[in-house]
Amino acid sequence: MTRPTNPPTTPQTTPHPSPSPATHPAPHEPHAPRDLVGIGIGPFNLSLAALAHPLAELDAVFYEQRPTFDWHPGLLIDGTTVQVPFLADLVTLADPTSPWSFLNYLRTRERLFPFYFAERFHIQRTEYDAYCRWVAENLPGLRFHHQVDAVRWNAERDVFEVDFTRLDADTEAESLGRTYTKNIVLGIGTEPYVPDPLRPLVDAPGVPVIHAADYLDHRATLLAAEHITVVGSGQSGAEVFLDLLRHRPAGRERLHWIGRSEAFAPMEYSKLGLEHFTPDYTRYFHALSEPVREQLVASQWQLHKGIDAGTITAIHDELYRRNLGGGWPDAVLTPGVTVRTAGRIATTKIELHLEHLQQGTRSRLATDAVVLATGYRERPLTRLLAGLEPYLRRDSSEHPRVDEEFRLVLDPSVTGAAFVQNTSLHTHGVGTPDLGLAAWRSATILNTLTGKEPYPLPHRTAFTTFGLEQQRSQVPPARHPGTLTPLRDGT
Repeated sequence: MTRPTNPPTTPQTTPHPSPSPATHPAPHEPHAPRDLVGIGIGPFNLSLAALAHPLAELDAVFYEQRPTFDWHPGLLIDGTTVQVPFLADLVTLADPTSPWSFLNYLRTRERLFPFYFAERFHIQRTEYDAYCRWVAENLPGLRFHHQVDAVRWNAERDVFEVDFTRLDADTEAESLGRTYTKNIVLGIGTEPYVPDPLRPLVDAPGVPVIHAADYLDHRATLLAAEHITVVGSGQSGAEVFLDLLRHRPAGRERLHWIGRSEAFAPMEYSKLGLEHFTPDYTRYFHALSEPVREQLVASQWQLHKGIDAGTITAIHDELYRRNLGGGWPDAVLTPGVTVRTAGRIATTKIELHLEHLQQGTRSRLATDAVVLATGYRERPLTRLLAGLEPYLRRDSSEHPRVDEEFRLVLDPSVTGAAFVQNTSLHTHGVGTPDLGLAAWRSATILNTLTGKEPYPLPHRTAFTTFGLEQQRSQVPPARHPGTLTPLRDGT
């Protein structure tokens, strides 16, 4: 497959001249090492692939086991918005001229003027998902239906070996494959988190206990339940509660909403507060000592786990509307509550054993359905990187060490680099999962990988000066990458 000579628009709508095309690649030799193999195609690796696309000297391929790009489909609730401005697309904050931008997506759909007049700084999730799908469907170098099974370091050839399984349309194994690469980037994302007390109930038949990640798939079943409990006081819990509330009859809502945090608290969204999601703060955080970083991650939950103020307002407005007749809606909202244990009552109900963290009191709640808006956790790298374990360097908490340029710190005998996306909260802080830093991180990785500066990045990004003096990174600098091979194409 060769690079297209047209810009990345849909084939039927290319109304403007294209940028200068990249040079045509030579056919990829099966056993020749690539420059970069990406594992996982979520927004972060999709950003990296989009910014890597015009770099003709870079031979890169990205693998994903799913059949298509898929971004939190269970939470694409009507009216919900992305919590970052549309400028935090895959590329704009690193390259505003990129043809893979959200504005160019609108142009190809002939929707620039409607978007202009809508005056929306925060776009709907369904629109962000559609934009990412457009990029994924038109960008070369992406290999869906490819499940990566293992990564190893081949010391004799100075390359990483990446074993994968090609999947058929039914996600069944079709064939095995292996590719070699000088560098890898892990973008396997996060997975739904289920608290231990509720884990045995999720997969059991009968009463629905589902994670919010699957909410829309089970929405009809949930609405048919007599009583519903939402567990989790963050943004997802608020959105699910609001959607259920809007679709339950007035006076017969039969809803409970509980969460561990001491309040249904708004997300910190002040202008200076948002500067915690800048490269300046990321660099500052990385240079702090390990114990300080651990304390900060725990204390800064309201920066990224609170509820959007608009969602809080919409919930209160809906409850108030149902209160106009003088009666109170049958909805109980209680923060500061944890689920100690849970069990089934016969086959039709679940009993949650609750504890109020401030009062120290305990009670029981019988319910017909549970939605777990309990967040996500980083997917463990243990299985995927088992072959690299002898080379990995870990901190005192057994987390992999990650340098300032998002490289895993490996034994010096490993000449290649292993970059990570969204698995470095412990080293790079609250901005790690934030879409607003995606393009900057991708550009940082590509600048480091090429040894050049295809994407010049700003030296200062915040009005706040974090710290009294410039601190040095706590992680030794990684090795410079070797010379890149010419671009070659292949599977």
